[in-house]
Amino acid sequence: MHPLIRAALERNGGVFTTADAVASGVPRTAIPALLRAGTWHRVRYGVYTTGPIWRQHAAAGTDHDLECAAVVLRLGRPAVVSHTSAARLHGLVLPAEPPPGVWLTDPAQFRVGKGYRVLEAPVGADATTHGVLRITSLPRTLADVGRSWAVEDTVVAVDDALADGRTTPAELTAAALAQTHWVGAGQAATAFGLSAVGAHSPHETRTRLRVVGAGFPQPLLQVAVWRGNRLVAVLDMYWPEHGVFGNCDGKVKVLDPWGGRTAAEAVWREKSQHDELVDIGLRGTHIKPGDLYVGWAAKVASLERLFAAPRPALADGVRLVQHNGGLRDPGRPSRSA
Repeated sequence: MHPLIRAALERNGGVFTTADAVASGVPRTAIPALLRAGTWHRVRYGVYTTGPIWRQHAAAGTDHDLECAAVVLRLGRPAVVSHTSAARLHGLVLPAEPPPGVWLTDPAQFRVGKGYRVLEAPVGADATTHGVLRITSLPRTLADVGRSWAVEDTVVAVDDALADGRTTPAELTAAALAQTHWVGAGQAATAFGLSAVGAHSPHETRTRLRVVGAGFPQPLLQVAVWRGNRLVAVLDMYWPEHGVFGNCDGKVKVLDPWGGRTAAEAVWREKSQHDELVDIGLRGTHIKPGDLYVGWAAKVASLERLFAAPRPALADGVRLVQHNGGLRDPGRPSRSA
């Protein structure tokens, strides 16, 4: 690789321009052949990357990084990657159909072009770096998308970030207050108010929202059940006044079980846990993604019966405390279902 191309790639976050190519000795007429051969890849008009770099990003699902770098390079302005683009770069959970294109914020310019949108707004100290790119901080990004994404989608993203300790409720409050008079600020504030530390998957977030929306009280999240010095289970949701728990079961628990277990071992462990929880005086239900839709009325009725029944006494030596402050255990993957 020519040193000028290598330097441009390093300087621009993995992309280079036609001018860089010509300066390195590659005539414009040779570029189409390089693209056809897969040696180079066009990211956008007049901006390229190498074939290996593109394939590496495509395989990792990070090709939006290159798209952002290409737009910033073409604009030639100190715009900051923001909104849904910053959400992608931060690795946030995205909506099923996220807004397309590259999103940027510039304190002095509003502009819309092919495949990108530049919004005019101050950024100030709300910027961090992602490689060579300047992007909005995680709290600012969540506040920005919270003003336009559906509330539930924002809560899912916020809960996931809180679960890993990547942001805090205090940081989110500050980000919301900084945008009090911006369009959509109320929607973002609503989403932040519905978020909580302790939801470790989108399904857990959606379940909590549906349960609370049905009139049940806010549950405690990630409650560890100890029997003496032995951890019996960690409950996704728990209502201590009623001795009722709710666990959120997605297919990933069986299709891709955590901790090296087989699918059969994961199912057996789940059943054994439930049986022991009942034996020590707890009552609960398991909620699948489908239960939130077609089976929701039946699930609500089941919870109502559990809440209405007398609470049995807990077995001796049983104690319940929030596990790890509600944070996801280090090394444990975020569950997508």
